[in-house]
Amino acid sequence: MAIAKDTVVQFHYTLKDADGTVIEASHGNEPMAYLHGHGNIIPGLEDAMIGKEAGDEFTATVAPENAYGQRDETAIQRIPAKHLQGAKKWKKGMVAHVETDQGPRQVTVLKVGKFMVDVDANHPFAGKELTFEVKVEEMRPATAEEIQHGHAHGIGGHQH
Repeated sequence: MAIAKDTVVQFHYTLKDADGTVIEASHGNEPMAYLHGHGNIIPGLEDAMIGKEAGDEFTATVAPENAYGQRDETAIQRIPAKHLQGAKKWKKGMVAHVETDQGPRQVTVLKVGKFMVDVDANHPFAGKELTFEVKVEEMRPATAEEIQHGHAHGIGGHQH
């Protein structure tokens, strides 16, 4: 069985930036699970998964446009500090959650004033080329419920 649309895939990964610095890794935790063909992971990594099988190990380098997009300098805004959720006291570099018209957004704090805070709403990996070292652990056909919901259920997936 090879990875194709409506396959639930469990995999481990190490994510590195263009300099080879490790940014994230799933090892030591449950493998990541996703429903292939439903936009649950970045497009460049999902494309690289097509046709792979359980036990396969590979490296995929993904350009920003197939990952988290290019940086948008208009995404830097000054907002009232009371809108930030996730901590009591804010410092530069901290990640906060903000409710927006488009739903919850993750922002990075750039500068803290007495009442106002400058935040960057770009994804932290926006504008970066990313390299994934992947090991496909397991795969199985998705259930009808998973296909209907558009995501994997169970270990490493969405828990209802």
